[in-house]
Amino acid sequence: MASPGPIPAPTRGSAGLRTRLTIPVLAYCGILMAVMQTVVVPLLPDLPRLTGASPGAVSWMVTASLLSGAVLTPVLGRAGDMYGKRRVLLLSFGLMAAGSVICALTSQIGVLIAARALQGAASCVVPLSISILRDELPPERRGSAVALMSSTVGIGAALGLPAAAVVVQYANWHVMFWVTAALGATGVALIRWAVPESPVREPGRFDVTGALGLAAGLICLLLAVSQGGQWGWTSARIVALFLGAVVVLGLWWWQQLRAARPLVDLRLVSHPRVGLSHVAALLTGFAFYANSLVTAQLVQAPEASGYGLGLSIVQTGLVLLPGGVIMLLLSPVSARISEARGPRVTLALGAAVIASGYAVRVADSRELWMIMVGAAIVGTGTTLAYSALPALILRAVPAGQTASANGVNVLMRTIGQAVSSAAVAAVLVHHTSPVGGIPVPTLNGYLLAFGVAGAVALAASAVALTIPGDPGPKETRRAHGGARPVGDEALEGA
Repeated sequence: MASPGPIPAPTRGSAGLRTRLTIPVLAYCGILMAVMQTVVVPLLPDLPRLTGASPGAVSWMVTASLLSGAVLTPVLGRAGDMYGKRRVLLLSFGLMAAGSVICALTSQIGVLIAARALQGAASCVVPLSISILRDELPPERRGSAVALMSSTVGIGAALGLPAAAVVVQYANWHVMFWVTAALGATGVALIRWAVPESPVREPGRFDVTGALGLAAGLICLLLAVSQGGQWGWTSARIVALFLGAVVVLGLWWWQQLRAARPLVDLRLVSHPRVGLSHVAALLTGFAFYANSLVTAQLVQAPEASGYGLGLSIVQTGLVLLPGGVIMLLLSPVSARISEARGPRVTLALGAAVIASGYAVRVADSRELWMIMVGAAIVGTGTTLAYSALPALILRAVPAGQTASANGVNVLMRTIGQAVSSAAVAAVLVHHTSPVGGIPVPTLNGYLLAFGVAGAVALAASAVALTIPGDPGPKETRRAHGGARPVGDEALEGA
């Protein structure tokens, strides 16, 4: 397979402009994808009244997007490696825009949930974009571009909450989806104009059996994790879902090891440089998600609780906004650290910084400025960690599998976030006291949640330090049985 050449130096005219806009366009798409994941959060308290549905049914507008994103990210990543990353990127972004249009046109909860599931397809935007950047950019530009792309997840999440809250507060809630539909359509047009199609392909037939097996197993697992608090962790449904996940994913693993062209190369995943990176992604996703989740609830708690600030959803978004700005500004810094010390050092450092941010939160979560400082420190650590994860994957997998491998890495972050949500809910439910006749989490409950997240961040840092360093060409060939090389060596030897 021929190695792709880097993006040529900018030329005069529209071709040169398109070349210069490739990175900003992909970053725009990543930010908008993350915004779409958070825009419904301000709506959740009012959606039962607006749609005539129960609060349990309304919660599926978040769950549906989570499930479809988790299932489709590795599947569409593999499809991108095989059929063209730009082509699949256009498909996923088009589905996201279509989902926004449907949400804007209806108030039927069933249709809204289906539309949110369509929007979950956009979760593959980041791994596909990172793979395109790896294929198209010269090495000296690749690190900072990949770091920025990975940071768009946090940037979009921080921007989406206050923006959506303002729209919900001052306009009809359907307006929010019309806005996101227009932004999505703009993204499709920009991708067609400014993003080149990567010539790197992984030949073979698509593993339909593997895709269906992974989808079934992940749906069972994530349904159990996300709904355990509502349905009861020992209920028959949750136990059956966990057992189903174990059986289905076990059979899927067996099938993948025997498939000629598997959906996920498990032999590659079992290599320490790849497998440990996925474990670190899961732990980092857990630690990162607790920051925004717990902070949002804490600052909105009533003042009568003795610690709450009684902030509105708009004010809460503004409290979290500095974290997104920090992620945008620090992504080039994290890339330079990875170039100088290696991405595993950046990952270990980032996870340690996340833990230190939670230490600040445990020390003082009453004063607004201390809350913002602690959240900003966690955001700083998240920038370092999230920028390092794709860099580790790019160095460890063949060029033809970068989208699917990064898709699995994003999947592990998603699972970590789902487990974090369930763990935080379990902690807060067991630490409540009545305020005005309504049970409200206690400050000790919040501090315990911060402590758990900090401990998980330390575990992520420890895992990062065990990831093997970059091997030389001889060690790389020996590790893979003399077969195809991995990482940058794959590009050099292709």
